[in-house]
Amino acid sequence: QVQLVESGGGLVQAGGSLRLSCVASGRTFSSYAMGWFRQAPGKEREVVTAISGSGRTTYYANSVKGRFTISRDNAKNTVYLQMNSLKPEDTAVYYCAKGAYSGTSISETHYEDWGQGTQVTVSS
Repeated sequence: QVQLVESGGGLVQAGGSLRLSCVASGRTFSSYAMGWFRQAPGKEREVVTAISGSGRTTYYANSVKGRFTISRDNAKNTVYLQMNSLKPEDTAVYYCAKGAYSGTSISETHYEDWGQGTQVTVSS
């Protein structure tokens, strides 16, 4: 089982930026897609963005397109989520997840390991 540790969450004003990081254990990080999901209070968890094992293919939810950027450094076993122009509706617990294979997916069923989550709060 792969361990995933997120960091970088916090409190930011609307219009601000945050960068989340997720470090994975194991030796085959580049073989798996990685995703970021979020869950706001009272809402179901939703996919935010995903990136293929190679980093060449990405997916973004419509709500974050143009504001968020996912990237990965396979040499460091790390995936990043750069969040710009943050809005109050981006407030949620953000989770990184490791896919079962290298292709991107927006389905939670594709992801087999999850981090503990990091809180992002955007004040208006």
